Amino acid sequence: MTEISQKPGTGKRASLDKKWHLATDEFEVGLTELEFSIIRVSAAFERWQSDCLACCIGQPFSGSDTAVLHVIRMHDRSKSISEIGRLLKRDDQSNLQYGIRKLLKAGLIEKAKDSSSKKGVTYQVSSLGREVTDNYAEFRRELLVSLTTTMSGATDLEEISKVLNLMSGLYDQASCVAATHKVAG
Repeated sequence: MTEISQKPGTGKRASLDKKWHLATDEFEVGLTELEFSIIRVSAAFERWQSDCLACCIGQPFSGSDTAVLHVIRMHDRSKSISEIGRLLKRDDQSNLQYGIRKLLKAGLIEKAKDSSSKKGVTYQVSSLGREVTDNYAEFRRELLVSLTTTMSGATDLEEISKVLNLMSGLYDQASCVAATHKVAG
């Protein structure tokens, strides 16, 4: 990416050294840097979730599978596939179903006993799933939270969360508009 230096004493960026297809002005450079940071954070977070769950169960699961497991445990209330998808902002039902089948096979989740035919099947964590997610939470405290507490003075994690949630909504809106402009193929 293009390096942009600070103008001495102003705290503002100097003009672009080079322009490229994603960034033609300073605002676009900032947005592009944010997007590349999101990509890197997303990949690192997926890896973290997978590795931390492996510490707890010794089986390979993806970061997405781990997220599904935690969403199912969230608030200790059973959830349907559509609820899980909505909470994770995912619309790839077949991939969600595949992840749920893996979690079922491993014994981490089970079909909820109160699943009504009207609402469809819902899932809840099993006793093994509860034990594993409790262990995950403990590993998370020991390994990750301890590293992030040093940031607390300089970083407001709630504010960062608000900005990222806002960006998620903006990307969803832009995606809807883009979908109406697709090139016929």
